[in-house]
Amino acid sequence: MDKTIEMNEKTVIAIDAMGGDNAPGEIVKGAAEATVESPVNVILVGDENRIKAILEKVEYRPEQLEIVHTDDMITMEDVPHEAIRRKPEASMILAAKLCSAGRAQGLVSAGNTGAYVLSASLNIPRIAGIRKTAIATVYPTRNAQKRKDHFSLLLDIGANIHCSAEDMVKFALMGKIYASDIKGIKDPTVALLNVGKESYKGGKILSRVYKILDELPGVNFIGNIEGNDVMRGLSDVVITEGYVGNIVTKTMEGIAETVSQLGRYAFKRRFLWRIGLIALSSGIRQLKELIDYSEYGGAPLLGFKEIVIKAHGRSKAKAITNAVKLAAKSHRDNICGRIEKEIAEFESLK
Repeated sequence: MDKTIEMNEKTVIAIDAMGGDNAPGEIVKGAAEATVESPVNVILVGDENRIKAILEKVEYRPEQLEIVHTDDMITMEDVPHEAIRRKPEASMILAAKLCSAGRAQGLVSAGNTGAYVLSASLNIPRIAGIRKTAIATVYPTRNAQKRKDHFSLLLDIGANIHCSAEDMVKFALMGKIYASDIKGIKDPTVALLNVGKESYKGGKILSRVYKILDELPGVNFIGNIEGNDVMRGLSDVVITEGYVGNIVTKTMEGIAETVSQLGRYAFKRRFLWRIGLIALSSGIRQLKELIDYSEYGGAPLLGFKEIVIKAHGRSKAKAITNAVKLAAKSHRDNICGRIEKEIAEFESLK
């Protein structure tokens, strides 16, 4: 048997079936499709009766799918700290506990981001030396570096508000490992998002991050980049604090939605505009595919000993299928183990 397939068959991904705007329907459908398209095993955590009712209408491989029942769930409206305390049997929490117990090697949820980060933090061991985990996301660029793909990696995008200089340096190390895997690049470039290109810009914390990364062996640090450079693709990895990263990603999403709405408006307003849009339709479709989050499934929450994937809250079945595949691939490629080794080497330099 092929070793890759054999490893995949032993990979189990726990899925919060009740998390997200379209749960449980789209979550269950996506998990079911993942069992059809790959050898990955999944555990759906949530309301068993509702899950089974959905499974009756879709194709899936029963030998690769298990259900863990719970009546409780954390909603998008719940306050994270309160929800974690009041709902210890919530689907999101039980799914995380499956990882901590060794029954699963990865975790996927499209639910409440704050609660998800807390749930993972309370139940899945962090890599030694990691004080703060980081959510990383891929985003489309103009590919200034002429890579095989047009994507770069941005982290943190919301797991934290503010971070220390050392936290951000470790974001760079984690991002380097993850980017090297998803982009197939041995030595990805790393940049710091800042208000200017000079090393002293951004205050004490960012200037300290710059200094450490500039002197750190094994990191291909290219310096600071500014906001208008983010989508040029000057760097494979861009690091920032969580609140800034969140604003950047939400702005990019907003721009994509605005362009789409303007296109519909133009199509209705004038015949010549309509002809032009029809001529551009192929390119527009390609652009839409490029910025479609469902294509890459979800964003990894890096820093744990098991892979944790945060799917978009609006995820439908396709996105969940890809998130499950991403989690399985990350486990297969030993992303967490490689990050652990990188962090240990950094710690030894102190």
